[in-house]
Amino acid sequence: MADFISVPFYDLLQENGHVPEIRKKLPPLLAGVQRSILEIGAGTGLITTSLADWTPAEIFALEPSAGIRAVLLSRLSSRPELLKRVTVLPCDALSVDLDEPTDAVIMINVMYALEPEYRKRLWPMLAAQLAPAGLLVFTWRAGGPPEPRPLQELDSRQVGRHTYTVLSEILESDEEAFRARYLYRVTEGEKVISQDEITGYAYRPVWDVIQRELVSAGFTQTEGAERLLAWRLA
Repeated sequence: MADFISVPFYDLLQENGHVPEIRKKLPPLLAGVQRSILEIGAGTGLITTSLADWTPAEIFALEPSAGIRAVLLSRLSSRPELLKRVTVLPCDALSVDLDEPTDAVIMINVMYALEPEYRKRLWPMLAAQLAPAGLLVFTWRAGGPPEPRPLQELDSRQVGRHTYTVLSEILESDEEAFRARYLYRVTEGEKVISQDEITGYAYRPVWDVIQRELVSAGFTQTEGAERLLAWRLA
C-alpha cells in the first residue's frame, strides 16, 4: 500500500531532488564500464535510462515494487531503443543471480531502506555478482540518523490546478535507525483533494559501520564523489 501512495509523487519530486546531482556526479565513476550494470532499486527508471545513455552496457534494473516497476516499464516503452538492453528484475536483491559477472552495481537512495541485518547479507551477495575489480557505487549521508523534528514540507510541485506536496516528521531515532511519518497531500488552493500517510523506519549507518561491513565482504574503497561512495571488489 505504501508504494501506491508514493508513486504519483515520485517522479514529480525526484527530478527536483537527488536526480540532477546524481546525473552530474555518477557518469565519471562509470568510465570503463562496458559490459553490464546491475542497478539495485531502480525505482521508476530516472537513473536507469541515464545509465543507458552514459554507457554501452547491458542493464539489469532490479525493482521489487510492482507499482513502481509499472512506471519503470512504461518509461522504457517510451525508449524503444532500450528495450533489448534493459532487463527489469522483479525479485528481492538477495535473490539476484546473473548469468555472468557484472562490471558494476549501482544503488541510488537505497541504503536508507535496508535493515542492518539485511544490509550485512547484501554486501557478500553483491560481491558474488561482480567481476574481479568490479565497481560498487551507492549514495550515503554522513552523520548517522537525523534527530527528531516536527512536521515540515519537503517539496511540492504544481500540476495544472493541483499542488502535490510531501511533508515529513522524524518521530524518534537511535544509533542507526529513525522512524518517520510522511504525508502525501494533493491540494487545489486551500482545498485538500487527498491526503495519505506513511509511517516507517529508515536507516543511516555511520562510516565505521559501512567500512567494516564492506571490507569484510571483500571490497576496497576507491575514489567516489560527494555523497557517492565507490568501492571495488578486491
